Amino acid sequence: MIIGKVTGTIVTTISHADYKNRKLLVVQPLLLPGDKTQGDFIALDNSHAGVGDTVLVNREGNGARQALGNPDAAVISVIVGIIDSLTIPVLD
Repeated sequence: MIIGKVTGTIVTTISHADYKNRKLLVVQPLLLPGDKTQGDFIALDNSHAGVGDTVLVNREGNGARQALGNPDAAVISVIVGIIDSLTIPVLD
């Protein structure tokens, strides 16, 4: 699971059948200081997220397919929840 910020949308003229009636969103992973930089990625929306939302993303193929309820889906990343608030405690 990855926590990220939705930074954009993807529009396609033709899409795979597994993507019908779902949005493709660009997600930027949120990192802690000192974490290795990760690039943005595309995730299939399963929670009605939008640009600016902080989201929880399942980035593992089998788990993503389970979240969609389709064991044969051609998908790796699925947004499974919108995070309302996030608190990271400061460790001394």
